[in-house]
Amino acid sequence: MTLNDFFFGAYPYLAGTIFLLGSWLRFDREQYTWKADSSQLLSNKNMRIASNLFHVGILAVFFGHLVGMLTPHSWFLALGISDTAHQYIAIYAGLIFGSLCLIGSIMLLLRRLNEPRVRAVSRKRDTFIIGWLLATVALGLSTTVVSIDHASHGDASTMIALTEWVKSVATLSVDASLIQDVNFIFKLHMFFGMTVFLLFPFTRLVHVWSVPLSYLGRAYQIVRVRKIRMN
Repeated sequence: MTLNDFFFGAYPYLAGTIFLLGSWLRFDREQYTWKADSSQLLSNKNMRIASNLFHVGILAVFFGHLVGMLTPHSWFLALGISDTAHQYIAIYAGLIFGSLCLIGSIMLLLRRLNEPRVRAVSRKRDTFIIGWLLATVALGLSTTVVSIDHASHGDASTMIALTEWVKSVATLSVDASLIQDVNFIFKLHMFFGMTVFLLFPFTRLVHVWSVPLSYLGRAYQIVRVRKIRMN
């Protein structure tokens, strides 16, 4: 087995298995740790903008990858979206939302490193996962340099190879040879991305499973502030 076969043949399923099984075991055995461990009360400086940039960016990037990679190639062509147009849509969307996520993750990481009260209650894995996500996004943004060059020459072979590989993984018929000749920067980004899922159950990221969708329909909470008259 070559390194390509391991990292893009076996590793996706290894990461996926740990992601699902690890999440279930943590919820079953350590429900008290099933939370985001918010530190906003300790320091609110730049928290709102950093958190919003990060979450908007990472959600858009995740679902953009999901739709872009798993949508059949023929569907884009049927909608009149050529391969080159598809590439440019992915590039510009990735640059916009990837940049938002990168800026937000940098701000969050610096906050954990530089704010004494936040740093005091931060676990090493909290800081590590933010750094890993930052590196993953940075690598993703760096792939756009190669993608722009491909798109400018009308070469969609790499994009098609990557989407076909993702589909082969999703259908449990993985074919690592599909991306044998893909530029190394794409492979490095993919490795970092898959490792996020492997690390997921052991970090604060598990709170994603408990996304409070009920909040969208929840009634407003009325808060009354008691004013104390000073004489």
